[in-house]
Amino acid sequence: VYDEPMKLRRALLIATAVPSLFLFKEVFLSSLLFSLPSSAEISSSPNSDFDARFTGRTMRVDLFHTGGPRGEVVALDRAVDDGPWPGSRTRLLDETNLGSHLFEVRDVRTNRVVFSRGFSSMFSEWEQTEEAKRAARTFPESLRLPWPREKVRIVLERRDKANVFHELFSAVIDPAGPEANPAPRVPAGRVWTVFENGAAAAKLDLLLLGEGYAEKDLPKFHADVKRLVDILFTYEPFKSRKADFNVRALDLPASESGVLRPDSRIFRRTPLSVQYGIFGSERYVLTYDDRALREAASAAPYDFLEILVNDARYGGGGIYNFQATASVDTGFSEYVFVHEFGHHFAGLADEYYGSDVAYETGGAKPEPWEPNVTALLDPKALKWAALVESGTPLPTPWEKEAFEKQTRGIQAERKKLIASGAPPSALDDLFRRQMALDSKLLSTMAWSGAVGAFEGAAYEAKGLYRPSADCIMFTRDPGGFCPVCRRAIGRVIDEYSRP
Repeated sequence: VYDEPMKLRRALLIATAVPSLFLFKEVFLSSLLFSLPSSAEISSSPNSDFDARFTGRTMRVDLFHTGGPRGEVVALDRAVDDGPWPGSRTRLLDETNLGSHLFEVRDVRTNRVVFSRGFSSMFSEWEQTEEAKRAARTFPESLRLPWPREKVRIVLERRDKANVFHELFSAVIDPAGPEANPAPRVPAGRVWTVFENGAAAAKLDLLLLGEGYAEKDLPKFHADVKRLVDILFTYEPFKSRKADFNVRALDLPASESGVLRPDSRIFRRTPLSVQYGIFGSERYVLTYDDRALREAASAAPYDFLEILVNDARYGGGGIYNFQATASVDTGFSEYVFVHEFGHHFAGLADEYYGSDVAYETGGAKPEPWEPNVTALLDPKALKWAALVESGTPLPTPWEKEAFEKQTRGIQAERKKLIASGAPPSALDDLFRRQMALDSKLLSTMAWSGAVGAFEGAAYEAKGLYRPSADCIMFTRDPGGFCPVCRRAIGRVIDEYSRP
């Protein structure tokens, strides 16, 4: 029965710790004495299990995700080789409960889950827009897993309105079948190492890709990578956990400098098809082309990635376990890089709520899955209760009306600047003024330094709460991540930085 070392060890501990089980202990120990695995066998058995099930390569399952007023459909496209498997050989099941979607890889013969990962998608964001009520769209998506040696069933689940997972799609993948192509792809561009602390399987691997950098701009890309990576690792917990990371970058020359900006009538065809104006928001920058992104990224081992956009206009975007972007030549490029990486890396929600967004807001909200936002349906069960000091009121008072008045004024000025075609530097100046105002107000309140539940978060002025008065997920202030966000980031580092 006890065919797994950890289960056997647990049974022995129980038998030896409880006096009333003395007789059972004697029989149990004598019967199993010669079947106990050695310490070497115990330490090697997880990797042996991985090697028995997987080849050490990465399989990428490409999908088409279609939806609109008439419903939602996911269809299988293909399975292809996506480079060496960069992840852990022992921590194969995702226990973070992050993401709008989850996929499981199940052994066909036993139905045992042998791998799982949570993620969010562009589809899940798009369906919150007004367009989704009147039109259908298709988004390419992909699932990355260790290449299986035998048939597996891929089960894709998504959260319902109560944030409970339900099956959306499943398909059996035969790694030796016609739907799977194990041929490695010839790398596009050149991969180079920023810093390396160990084998990919034992470290968290971050890949930075350049977009909108012409051949002549590659020295600038290298300088941008160094500048932004250096900044990321000044923030906790990245700073104290730097030894758990490998960071690489990919030179991906474009035919000319810059990226697509439709509302500015600036048109480009770039390797990753990154553009401004996603879902109608002028500052939202992403690529719709998942295949182009994954094909390029397959040149290097990676767990997470961020795209550096060679443009001076303020913008960026981040989707959990999918992609993150940051424009590199604005006065706030370092803030955008770190903020958007927080979305992509740890599933952190935006904590702000005063800016224009593409999503429809309002209505009753379930408890969010994001680790830094709560509906506070039960204050006694607050998900970050362990970080709240005794005596802190929930909800936590703050200067909400004064902050909202201040924010409305800034937003009105911003709209005027954009409508007038003002240069990016004018927006940077406005944001610097806003940063000074926000920092002064948010740092001088009674509960400014406390962890609590401050109303106003995730685009909602009412009904959703953030853990601190200020955080890099709330404003551009220089204070960094709040304690709750730091804890969430640390948990993801733990998940990915063990062999």
